[in-house]
This record gives sequence, C-alpha cells and structure tokens, in this order.
Amino acid sequence: MHTSSQPTGADTTAAATAPVASHVREVIEQAVRQGVPGMVAQTRDGHRTCWSTAGVADIQTRRARVPQERFRIGSASKAFTAAVVLQLAAERKLSLDDTVDDWLPGLLHGNGHDGSRITVRHLLRQTSGIFPYGMDQTMLEHFYNPSFLTHRFDRMGPEQLVKIAVSHPAQFQPGESWAYSNTNFILAGMIAEQADGRPFAEQLTERIVRPLRLTGTYMPGIETEIQGVHPRHYSKNTADGSLTAPVHDVTEQNTGHDSHAWTAGGMVSTSGDLDRFLTALLCGELLPPEQQQEMFTTTEVPPQTWIDGTTYGTGIFSLKLPNDRTVWGIAGMIHGCYTFAMGDREGHRTVVTHMNGDWAPAHRPSGIHLMTDVVAAEFS
Repeated sequence: MHTSSQPTGADTTAAATAPVASHVREVIEQAVRQGVPGMVAQTRDGHRTCWSTAGVADIQTRRARVPQERFRIGSASKAFTAAVVLQLAAERKLSLDDTVDDWLPGLLHGNGHDGSRITVRHLLRQTSGIFPYGMDQTMLEHFYNPSFLTHRFDRMGPEQLVKIAVSHPAQFQPGESWAYSNTNFILAGMIAEQADGRPFAEQLTERIVRPLRLTGTYMPGIETEIQGVHPRHYSKNTADGSLTAPVHDVTEQNTGHDSHAWTAGGMVSTSGDLDRFLTALLCGELLPPEQQQEMFTTTEVPPQTWIDGTTYGTGIFSLKLPNDRTVWGIAGMIHGCYTFAMGDREGHRTVVTHMNGDWAPAHRPSGIHLMTDVVAAEFS
C-alpha cells in the first residue's frame, strides 16, 4: 500500500469556508426549481473549500441538506474497488494479467464467455465483453420499475449475479471493444477477496478509509439503512426517465455484499470524503507509479454507449467539457440519487455534486447531464 502521511485535499471534518461560486450555485438552484428534491455542490481550489445546497434533504420535513451528510454513491464505488485491486497488484498478491479462471475457476463460462481469456485488467477497464447482469429482463423488471419497492431488499450473492450475466451472450471478445458492465466489478470484488483472504469491506477500511481519514465512507453490510446523518433518497423507479411517474422514498435498500450493487455500486460516502479520495487518486497518494499509470491508461468510450466525451481508465474516467477542458473523476447513479466527483489532472481543483433524486427535468435527458452541468460551470 502506498499512502502519504498528509493527504492533500480538504479536511473531511472541516466546514466549507464559503458558498460555491454564483454560476455553480445557479445550476443546482435551477435544477431544484425544475423538480429535483435536493442538490449539493462542493468545490475546492487548493486549500479553499466551498459548499452550497439547494432544495431539501427530506421533502416531508423540509430539512436542509448539510455538508457532513452521507449518501449512496452508486458506481462511484468502482474507483474504490479498482484502487483496492491495484494495491493488491502492487503487493504481488495478484497480477492484472491473471485470468478470472485463475481465481474463480469455472464460474465465468457459457454463451461466449471464457474466464480463461478474461484478465483482471479487462475487468477493471470494462473491456471484457461480459454481459451486464443488470440488463437481464428479470433484473430490469425487478429493479427498474415500481416493483423495485418490494425487490429493493432482495438478497443475491455475487455468484448469482455472474450466473445471470453468463446466461446471456457475451457482448464481444475480451479486449476487442469497450462496454460498461457491472459484472466486471462484481468479479473484481470477488477476486480481491480471494487474493487477500478478507472480506472486501475490511480491505476497503484498512487500505483506503483509514489512511485517508475518511469519516463517512463505508461498504454496507446487511443493514438497509444509511448510517448517520443523510438525505432521503427519492426515485421514480423507471428505466425510461418518465417525468410523470410518482416519486417514492427508497432510502432504505440493500446494497451490501449480497445485493445487486456491492463492489459495482454499493458504497456510502460524503462530499468531503469523495473530494479527499479523488484527490488522492489524482495525486498518486494511494498507488505506486506503476499502478497509478494503470489507473489512468484509458480506452475510448464508443459514442452513445455511456457518458459522451469520455475515456475510461480503471474505475476512473476523463470527461471533455464543452469548453474543451478535460477533467478526471468518478460518477455514480443508484436508485434515488446521482453523484459526480471531478477534478483537474493534478488534483488542485475539484468539484463534488450529488442530488437525492434519480430523474431530471424535461430539458435534460438524464441526471448525468445535471451533474455535468455543475462540473462545466465550475470549470468554465
């Protein structure tokens, strides 16, 4: 493990010094005026941290959002998973050239999937071609329509998720293209547990949370509530972005080891912690040079397959803004919220934003676009 005794970035326990810039604040305020429950933005330039909120943490009590609150971060979890696996590679507990079969023999076979040809590197770079289990029709019916209200507490182990994936044809042969698949990071979490001999949640705490002094970051266990102060998470439970669907409170849901999310999207964190973690990644505080280079070696994301204007590394990605500036970071969506944390490549300047709803106003195609609006405003 490679860490610094004095990580850069904002102190996660310190209060923001001022509101964010007016043009950033206007973006989150406009989103709330157009129907988002609540939105926050934290910016950091050097040692100066600013924070602002719009809307509410709870639509019933009208409670305001606060800087120290915890929230689900969805696929932003992938960067944490990648960092753990890369640390294991640095310690020679595994190699990125190891195949899935080396660690999980026989699990990844069928319908064009071949675990003897898919490497750990393929998993982390989303170049494996493994079918995304979340696109299985039954999974879509259970998790992306109103039936999620009952299925959000379902328990399904990682092996079950992989079996769902291999029941479908592979998307392409390993290394031949790029496609976003949560299955890749479920397998990465399983391999990390095999290589280190401990549950992923323990490794996360020892390798990342404690060294960076993250005060609100954790992988849930069997509990379905969020620990500590947190906003309510609101969902319309639709895959098509319908604006007419009713809003439901889905704050309580299973995202731990035996869930549909786990190392692909199950974690909880805070604005300050995400800034600290992202800065550590950008500045090379968590990884030795070889693994740092792996994290930032990117693959072009095919147009209209994920977030436009991006290249993908290992759990982290670059985003080209409308003004041609390029920022780096992590992003996540899970039922009830969106999260973005982006910064310049040197880690001097960052922005973290989160909204506690999973839909967007009519003029924006998805919540991702509201997130990128905030990033673009900060780096304008």
